[in-house]
Amino acid sequence: MAKEEFVNITKEVVEQLLSLMGIEAKISVSEEEENILVNIETEDTGILIGKHGETLEALQFILGVVLQKRTGEWKRVAVDTGGYRDKQSESLQRLATETAAKVKESGQPHSLFDLSPNQRRIVHTILSDDPGVVTESEGEGRERHLVVKPRE
Repeated sequence: MAKEEFVNITKEVVEQLLSLMGIEAKISVSEEEENILVNIETEDTGILIGKHGETLEALQFILGVVLQKRTGEWKRVAVDTGGYRDKQSESLQRLATETAAKVKESGQPHSLFDLSPNQRRIVHTILSDDPGVVTESEGEGRERHLVVKPRE
């Protein structure tokens, strides 16, 4: 499928989903390599993001599934509004480095709760090059959390 056609289908699906949610917005879609980037400009940013980004994550997941069904192609989809993703990335960077510093100073493991799977993956990636700590996810379902431990 042509890149332009995939982008147009993505925009159409996002417009339909937002319409069902009762959200008016300006939508821009771009494709970089195998990633589809969707930016939504709206006055309803808070509603679209939801608690801890859960609504935005759900919209991103649903969009990915619908696009795969409609096009027969799977591409990673990233949806953003109000610069939320950049702010979240900065916040997770700070959380990861501060937690690693605490663990190295105390020599004790530290657990991070209430992170989405995507947020846990980002923290794992950030700390993967830190020679002083190791990370692992523990628990199941909603109880899953990330543990930062001193490297032995």
